[in-house]
Amino acid sequence: MTSSAQHRIRAAGGLVALTASSCWAQTATVAPSISAGDTAFVFTCALVVLLMTLPGLALFYAGLARVKNVLSVLTQVFAVASLICVLWAIYGYSLAFSDGGERQAYIGGVSKLFLAGVTPDSAQGTIPELLYFLFMMMFAAITPTIIVGGFAERMKFSAVLVFMAVWFTINYVPMAHMAWGGGWVFDWKSQDFAGGNVVHINAGIAALVAAWMVGPRRGLHTTAMAPHNMTMTMTGGSLLWVGWLGFCGGCALLANGFAMLVIVNTMLAGAAGAVSWMFIEWMHRGKPSLLGIVTGAVAGLVAITPACGFVGPMGALAIGAIASPCCIWAVERLKPALGLDDSFDVFGVHGVGGIVGGLLTTLFALPALGGTGLPEARDFGEQMLVQVGAIGFSIVFCLVTSYIALIVASLCCRGLRVDEDKEVEGLDTSEHGETGYKCA
Repeated sequence: MTSSAQHRIRAAGGLVALTASSCWAQTATVAPSISAGDTAFVFTCALVVLLMTLPGLALFYAGLARVKNVLSVLTQVFAVASLICVLWAIYGYSLAFSDGGERQAYIGGVSKLFLAGVTPDSAQGTIPELLYFLFMMMFAAITPTIIVGGFAERMKFSAVLVFMAVWFTINYVPMAHMAWGGGWVFDWKSQDFAGGNVVHINAGIAALVAAWMVGPRRGLHTTAMAPHNMTMTMTGGSLLWVGWLGFCGGCALLANGFAMLVIVNTMLAGAAGAVSWMFIEWMHRGKPSLLGIVTGAVAGLVAITPACGFVGPMGALAIGAIASPCCIWAVERLKPALGLDDSFDVFGVHGVGGIVGGLLTTLFALPALGGTGLPEARDFGEQMLVQVGAIGFSIVFCLVTSYIALIVASLCCRGLRVDEDKEVEGLDTSEHGETGYKCA
């Protein structure tokens, strides 16, 4: 972010320090007065981010599953989100956002374990620190739940929980600290406003690794595996879109015009992604599908996540329109070439969309294209190298940590996937003893 943009934000909100690497604020030396407006705005954003997870993402994924697995997907998303909230309060927040001393470049410290020192009187910029904790917890909760779409319909519930707990500890917490909590990626000034690397690329790569290690669903390519309820998927996708406005807009941590720019950019990119996917599918298949339109909106929203605070509205439209065809290629061409069963195309949409959005951020951040500009003393080539380096690191780090977390889960649970007879029966009854529908 340019220095002029930073000065505007500081003037509106006090002593919140923002850098080009993210929107996340570091605790000011002297805490300014709590702003009722900023507090109300960020709290509302936190609520809608919860909405995009529960029930948004849960419904979106459940509609894509088969009837016999719909409840298992709902259960996995709900349980994982709940588990991560508990772990975030116990140690995640501290390791991500407290001072790590000599280890600060890679991980935070333990001074805020069990929320020690996080009181109603402590502040983070112009909002209560408890609200900052809550808002960040919503990000921590949704990221692992996105991964569920990569191994849906075949992974043991116990293995899901172990994998998520380990992955959160060795992947998400260090990634959040390095990017947002004052680590080396933060200092490197990568342009990633709301979590393109930490959330979307991270989840997409983890889903790809999980799909490879768990293996394809039984009957893939020989048994019908079409979504069982597109009405449910459309409802969930719409809730995701609503939540995404708070997901990105709340990152400003201030209720001002800049936050509204972020929200407008997010809205426009989702719309452009939906329209782009619709017309491409219409031309190639003869009919526009609801699944394609909703998926296109998600692709546009993923791509704008790193860019929403650095580009103008027209740049946001362009990013959404460009991201959709890239994600279509990943779903239709790349996934079959890899031979992996990424059940709900988490890698194709979140992974590839996040990479495309991260690269386009620097392009459309240029003032000539309506953006806010590049970090001081950097030209386009230098900043693009930083973007590529940050994205490359995210990919490699996630590949390694996801593999380790899945190995641990496999050892603890005697394998990752359910037995063949249980998979054929469906995870609703075999894993949870319930059914999603009375007629099922």
